Amino acid sequence: MNTLSAVDSLAALAQETRLNIFRLLVQNAPKGLPAGEIARRLKLPGPTLSFHLNILAATGLIEPHRNGRSISYSANFQNVNRLMNYLLENCCGGQGCDIDVTKLAGVSRGQRSKNKE
Repeated sequence: MNTLSAVDSLAALAQETRLNIFRLLVQNAPKGLPAGEIARRLKLPGPTLSFHLNILAATGLIEPHRNGRSISYSANFQNVNRLMNYLLENCCGGQGCDIDVTKLAGVSRGQRSKNKE
């Protein structure tokens, strides 16, 4: 992934509605959801949803799948992984460490929970 692609992907996710759409699709992976179901769950009008889906699809973070006359969308984890790899490629001074991002996220959540007590 190049810098421009990373910026485009991050910019697409830096908007509340698009971030909510993306998170909903991640929660419903790998199958994804029909556009109408996304609109219903997030209470979005069709034109608004279409606008945001097109932006996410243009970055490759989500993929449309035609089912007859309807379109379903799913998260494109291959491109999400490319973005994560780009963001972490120089981690640990570029020495090629094996940091597991999912474990780091768990540590962060655990630390937040302890801080609230």
